[in-house]
Amino acid sequence: MPVLGKTGLDVFGLQLGGNPFGHTADEPTSHAILDRYREVGGNFIDTADVYSAWIEGNSGGESERIIGSWLAQRGNRDEQIIATKVGALEPYRTFTPENIRAALDASLQRLQTDYVDVLYLHRDDEETPLEQPLETLHELVQAGKVRHIGASNFSAERLQRALEISREHGWTEFTVIQDEYSLVNREPYERGTRDVASEHGLVNLPFRSLAKGFLAGKYRPGQEFEASTHSGIATSYLAEYGETLLPVLDELAARYETTQAAIGLAWVAAQPTIVVPLAGARTLDQLEQLLPVAQLTLDAADVERLSRITELQPVA
Repeated sequence: MPVLGKTGLDVFGLQLGGNPFGHTADEPTSHAILDRYREVGGNFIDTADVYSAWIEGNSGGESERIIGSWLAQRGNRDEQIIATKVGALEPYRTFTPENIRAALDASLQRLQTDYVDVLYLHRDDEETPLEQPLETLHELVQAGKVRHIGASNFSAERLQRALEISREHGWTEFTVIQDEYSLVNREPYERGTRDVASEHGLVNLPFRSLAKGFLAGKYRPGQEFEASTHSGIATSYLAEYGETLLPVLDELAARYETTQAAIGLAWVAAQPTIVVPLAGARTLDQLEQLLPVAQLTLDAADVERLSRITELQPVA
């Protein structure tokens, strides 16, 4: 199994995203997806307290509750590496010590566990001095409620400063980050936090690595699809890469005898600071499209070929 950077955790070659659970996948379907993931050796699950508060009738924590019920019913908590995030769900969006502790305790209750393996700050709070959340996270690690800590959606400057503060005080440092990154959306990360991650040995577990389904072959030139946020994004990707990238993904999927989704995720896994890709599934069929990446390594020439298609232009 790959080792997750400085955490030392042995993880499966695909982190399973819990965003669909309680959103586009109900509890029985979610449990079936989790069962299948575990069946093939999966042991690394990502969620957040805010999943999925944006759905009418939800209040947040739905994904954690479903994962918690699965862990309790299967009795397999010690086998699984659970990552969750706090800081994006009201009323805990301000990074006071009280809010972070309360948010974590609520997550632990929903997950039916007394610790999480990775706890992220889901977003930055520039109104609260960084010393407050960083000291609180250190104390939670010392108390055994959290094993490792991470940051999501931080700027390069704020991430760098957070690492410096933790080092100055001898506090637990971030070892993982979670920033958006995919073959067709490279600029924010490659020109953002990647250099900081590389310098400090951090691992990125990027979200939206399949570009909301575009890299899984869900959207094709000339195809009609229902208007949505996802399809709107896909339309922009189709306009830019529909004729250049999709045929190459199809060709590579055929040559490697795998899925287009696995090719897209394998490119991410081959990039600096990435150890394993992250992706979620709302059905068992979708999960089967993702699982081959755990056993897939692209040849360097194929990684470079894909990279050239979407390479960034030099900054003027």
